Amino acid sequence: MQFITEPPGRTCEAASAKPALPHELQGGERGGTGRLKVLISAYACEPGKGTEPGVGWNVAVEAARRHEVWVITRANNRQVIEAELARTAIPNLHMVYYDLPRWTRWWKRGACGTRIYYYLWQLALYSVARRLHRETRFDVTHHVTFVTYWMPSLLPFLPTPFLWGPVGGGESAPESLQVDCGWRGRLFEALRSIARWCGERDPLVLATARRSALALAATEETARRLRATGAEHIEILSQLGLSAAERSYLGGLDSPTAEDPVRFLSLGNLLHWKGFHLGLRAFAAADLPRSEYWLIGDGSYRTQLERLACSLGIENKVHFWGVLPRAEALVKLGLCHVLVHPSLHDSGAWVCVEAMAAGKPVICLDLGGPGAQVTRETGFKIRALDSGQVVKDVAWAMGALAKDPRLRARMGQAGKDRVASQYASERKGDLVSALYERLAATTYCPVSTAKGSFRARF
Repeated sequence: MQFITEPPGRTCEAASAKPALPHELQGGERGGTGRLKVLISAYACEPGKGTEPGVGWNVAVEAARRHEVWVITRANNRQVIEAELARTAIPNLHMVYYDLPRWTRWWKRGACGTRIYYYLWQLALYSVARRLHRETRFDVTHHVTFVTYWMPSLLPFLPTPFLWGPVGGGESAPESLQVDCGWRGRLFEALRSIARWCGERDPLVLATARRSALALAATEETARRLRATGAEHIEILSQLGLSAAERSYLGGLDSPTAEDPVRFLSLGNLLHWKGFHLGLRAFAAADLPRSEYWLIGDGSYRTQLERLACSLGIENKVHFWGVLPRAEALVKLGLCHVLVHPSLHDSGAWVCVEAMAAGKPVICLDLGGPGAQVTRETGFKIRALDSGQVVKDVAWAMGALAKDPRLRARMGQAGKDRVASQYASERKGDLVSALYERLAATTYCPVSTAKGSFRARF
């Protein structure tokens, strides 16, 4: 890996005027190469993956198509990333691999351990980022993954404008829908709320928010929580984007034949907050002839879901496929007619965007990321008042789509069009690049407030 050493960047001068809002800024000058130098933190970053790893990789690639980009990610991502770069060279993308000492990696067992490891990784990352900044003099720094607002980043402590996100996690499961989640599910939701409460009071999280030149929130719920932590400049932007190759692949998947039963599909970890129990109850209530419900994924809630299918008398029409390789899971998606994603809280549902790109109508709850992604033209957004109402409305939507192939086709095409116009990674790359230019046009000056916190003045 080669690093370019540049002369020191702009200096910071004391400013007494009120900080200018980012959307009021104009594009600034670039370096002699016509590109900005950008440092990205992407703990999760892998090509060919969905969810967090896909977000990290796609943002990095799109940024490198427009600027000179350094990405700090975990060392265990190296093999798959280097293989991809050997197939498709990206000259302006410089990968920097870093992990905590080997003896700490046992923490990455389970969700709680992973969060602890991630937190410590973010803290240790600062020394790496500071060294890189001394050698390179970045114009902008950007935290990409994890997409979590209540965990800190130390990049804003570098003397350069910091872009945070998009971040999510501010979404909560409605209390009226937690009743059917069992005591383990309710305990999980309570512990999640406590973790967020603690995170919102973590001095490093508060510093991340207050030193951010701009914070991008994946949903309005997260934006409200960012405002409470002291972030001054916030905009709404989904973290999801599919490349042209991904959209082409999804659009070319094999479709079900006219002889096939109408298939509903849910894909994701089988956890209580994914709401698949609501999907099963709605499928039973719809009582549709020649229909099937496929579930792809695994998790602690699988046994309960299998028992629920038996108690509802639909076990012969429900197929649990377990965990499948990504390519095989997408093939199954192509062979289904409708995606059912009744998640109780999601900042961004990658599978909903993939389903729309594949021309599948989506049934989801009108909550969080899916509620913003899906429109009445591309599927059915179900109000989340209580479980009985949700089951009834999802069952109605299943029936409407099962009985009307033309409706499925119309919604499927509208979904493809929406992904191409709103969730194309090229479009997201243009938007983020414009933000880089706006932020780089400013003069960075972190100053302490009367209360001892820090803010970035521009």
